[in-house]
Amino acid sequence: MKDICGLSCAAPLSAEDLHRACFCLAVDPAELRAQLDRVLAAHGTSAPLAQTHPHLFAALPIFVPAASVQAMEHVVTAIESVVMTPAYRDAVRAWAPDIARFDPRSPGGLLGLDFHLGPDGPRLIEINTNPGGVMINALLAKAQQLCMPRLSAPAVGASDVEDAALDVLLAEWDAQSDGRRTGAVAIVDAAPAQQYLYPEFVLFQDRFRARGIEALVGDPGELAYVDGQLRLRDRHIGFVYNRCTDFALSEPASAVLRAAYLDRAVAMSPHPWSHALYADKRNMSLLGDRPFLESAGVPADAVDCLARCVPPTEAMTDANRDDLWQRRKHLFFKPAGGFGGRASYRGDKLTHKTWQQMAGADYVAQAIVPPSQRHLSAGDVPLKVDIRCYAYRGKPLLFAARTYQGQTTNFRTPGGGFAPVLTLV
Repeated sequence: MKDICGLSCAAPLSAEDLHRACFCLAVDPAELRAQLDRVLAAHGTSAPLAQTHPHLFAALPIFVPAASVQAMEHVVTAIESVVMTPAYRDAVRAWAPDIARFDPRSPGGLLGLDFHLGPDGPRLIEINTNPGGVMINALLAKAQQLCMPRLSAPAVGASDVEDAALDVLLAEWDAQSDGRRTGAVAIVDAAPAQQYLYPEFVLFQDRFRARGIEALVGDPGELAYVDGQLRLRDRHIGFVYNRCTDFALSEPASAVLRAAYLDRAVAMSPHPWSHALYADKRNMSLLGDRPFLESAGVPADAVDCLARCVPPTEAMTDANRDDLWQRRKHLFFKPAGGFGGRASYRGDKLTHKTWQQMAGADYVAQAIVPPSQRHLSAGDVPLKVDIRCYAYRGKPLLFAARTYQGQTTNFRTPGGGFAPVLTLV
C-alpha cells in the first residue's frame, strides 16, 4: 500500500490525509462505461459513453469519517420529524404554488440530500426531489475496490440499492393507488434521449421489466389524456416516474400530465407537493431556524442536529436586498425553485448587472460552506467534493460523491464525476 500512494495503512489517517496523498484507483471508469454501453446498445443507442460522457465516473474514492456519515444519517431522520409537523407544512404552503395544495397521498419518492463536509462535520446545502444518479452510483458502489479494507467500507445503506430504489417508486405507486396497480410505467423527461443521465432511465426501465412491469421512456409532449386514462404511445400509463424539472407542472408541455395527476388518473413520483415540502430552497430558512423548530414541536435532538448542520439561509426580499449585497462575499445565492446549480451565484462573483437581474425573483441567500477537496495527484489543483445521500422516509439508501471544478457540480471536469464514498471505520 505504501508503495502505491505514499501512505502507511498502519498510521492513523484522516480523510484530509487520504485526499491529499492516496491515489489508489477505486474503480475503472472505462469498464463502467463499457457496462453501460452494453445496456444502452440493447436499447438502440450506439454512441459510446467514452465520447458522450467522458467525465461521468471518477476513479478515485472519497473518504468520509464514520462520525460524518452518522451525522448525515441523523440529518435525514431529523428532517422527516420536521416535515410531519403542521407548523412546517403551513409555512411551506405559504410560498408553494397552488398545485402543491393537492395531496396525492404519498411522501413523494426518493430524496437527494447534498452535503459539504467541513472541519466541523457535514453541512446540508440543499434537498432535491428528483435526484439523478442513484442507479449509476449503485453500479459504481458494486464496482469499487478497497485499497484499505481494514480501514474503510462502502457507505451503502441498502443491501441491493437498485432494488431498493425501485421499491421506493413502487411504494409511491401503491400509496397513491391504494395498492391497485394498473397500466404501465412511463419514465418522463423533456427530450429524454438527450438528457445527460439518459443511461439511468434505461437502467430503471430494465429493472421495472425484470419485475414484470412494462416501462416506457418518453417526453411529456408525447402523453395523451383520453377517456380518463393517461397514455403514452397508445399504452395506458398507471405510474409516471417524473424526471422533469417543471416541478409545479406549470409549463404547457406538462398540461396533459397535470390534468391526469389532479384527476388522480395516474400516480406520479416525485410530485409537486413533495417538491414544496422538501426541495423549495426557501425551506432551508426554516430547517435551520432553531426558534421556529422549537415552536413547531420538533424533538430536541432533531432541533440540535439541524441547527448545527443547516447553514444560515434567508429569503431575499426587497427589504433585505441592500443588506445582502453588503454581505454578499459570505453568501451563496440560489433561485428558490432552482436545480443543478443553474442561475446560482457565489456572492463574491456577483456583478452589479446580475444582481439587478435577480431583483424581483425568488432567491435565497445561504452562508457559504466551502466544499472539501480531493487531489488527483501530488501537487495538482484539487477538485471540489460534495456528498449526496439518497434517502426515502428517513432512511438512507446510498451515499455517493461528485467531484468537480467550478462554481457548482458538473460533469465537465477531467478526473471528476460520480465517485464512490468509503467510510473510514
